[in-house]
Amino acid sequence: MPKKKLIHFQENLTFPHLLQPEYKTLITGFEIQSHWHNKLFHNSHPIVLELGCGKGEYTVGLADLYPDKNFIGIDWKGARLWRGCRTVAEKGMKNAGFIRALVDHTGNLFAPGEISEIWITFPDPQPKREHRRLTAPGFLEKYRKILCRDGIIHLKTDDREFFQYTMDIIREYGHHLLWSTVDLYHSGIEDDVIKIQTYYEKMWLEKGKKICYLRFQLSSSF
Repeated sequence: MPKKKLIHFQENLTFPHLLQPEYKTLITGFEIQSHWHNKLFHNSHPIVLELGCGKGEYTVGLADLYPDKNFIGIDWKGARLWRGCRTVAEKGMKNAGFIRALVDHTGNLFAPGEISEIWITFPDPQPKREHRRLTAPGFLEKYRKILCRDGIIHLKTDDREFFQYTMDIIREYGHHLLWSTVDLYHSGIEDDVIKIQTYYEKMWLEKGKKICYLRFQLSSSF
């Protein structure tokens, strides 16, 4: 393992805003499930998740924009999380944190209704494994268990096939589509979704690639 990555892993252990639950805890239920407001943020503000957050660019960016909300980025790769954790530490941010875990375990990390919004930003499109797509029905069922009533899910992707797959799932299961576009930066929208750009998103935009975006709410009968 490269020395730099080892240093990052060691520094990750010093960040109070990075939680790295043991695997058995992720299976049985995390001890601060339903206590995130008291144990991590020390306030009662709404909690927003970024799933598969990578370096946490959206987690940090949204936390900057909304000091009256709390943001948690989830990713399995500690080396990626280091960048977001380091930024939060350098800025002294109190409303942003991270969890090293798989998205599969969200149901054991949070209590029912504990989350107000979910952001899915440039996920792996999983072209050969539809059931592993983060908007597949199995994952949406996990999100339903932790989202509050009328909670919102955002998807931002450069993959048109993944975008269309999600649109089809929303239609098939009767979810409520709030807004969508296949060309975000020529859509005329003025929203948080264009205020924050990841490193790779900027690179794709420079190459002329279109960015797709949608937001929706889960059906109560799902």
